[in-house]
Amino acid sequence: MAGHSKWANIQHRKKAQDAKRGKLFTKLIREITVAARLGGGDPAANPRLRLAIDKAVAANIGKDNVRRSIQRGTGEIEGAVYENITYEGYGAGGAAVLVECATDNRNRTVAEVRHTFGRHGGNLGTAGSVAWLFEQKGVLSWPPGCDEDAIIEAGIEAGVEDAESDAGGLRLTLDPKRLFDAREALQRVGLAPHDSGVEMTPASFVSPARGDADKLLRLLDDLDALDDVQNVYCNADFPDECL
Repeated sequence: MAGHSKWANIQHRKKAQDAKRGKLFTKLIREITVAARLGGGDPAANPRLRLAIDKAVAANIGKDNVRRSIQRGTGEIEGAVYENITYEGYGAGGAAVLVECATDNRNRTVAEVRHTFGRHGGNLGTAGSVAWLFEQKGVLSWPPGCDEDAIIEAGIEAGVEDAESDAGGLRLTLDPKRLFDAREALQRVGLAPHDSGVEMTPASFVSPARGDADKLLRLLDDLDALDDVQNVYCNADFPDECL
């Protein structure tokens, strides 16, 4: 079990920034609505909705807000109709970038994403241009200072495939279909993860030069700040001095 991705550090930092500017609330509400629209309003039968609700509860989003978001998704009450769209492109230094969006206006969203890529020396690609460089994985994470040996040992028993440890903490990855069972197994032995979810993880990494890395970080920050953007993934292994 080995591996190291400095992008994990970026993700931890972005989550903190999202909470400060209130965007996390909007992201989670939209995800609940989309999940309910695609898979129905019963969390027991809709793993994506169940995960979205868990994250909303952890972020202290009220039950009424969660309920209304589900009802908007299932059509029980009126509201904006959001759909998932993934955009693909390249940033400075040739790094691959995936941008997951939840939008009620495709034209607005693609214009904003394309403009952001161009402003930072990147370019928006066609569907499939970089998606092949990523694979969907279930991810369980813990903050720095956790008992890594105990967590990894229990994780192996629960079907975890890989582990990454760096300054941002510990991340375990596995087949997305096994995410909930693994999380519950770790909870039962007192090793509940701080966060869990399904992410697009790079199959390989590129190492941009310092100048390109700075441009790429600004691109990722600005993409993530767009209202319609839910998640941003990149296959860059950033130099320590950039972080």
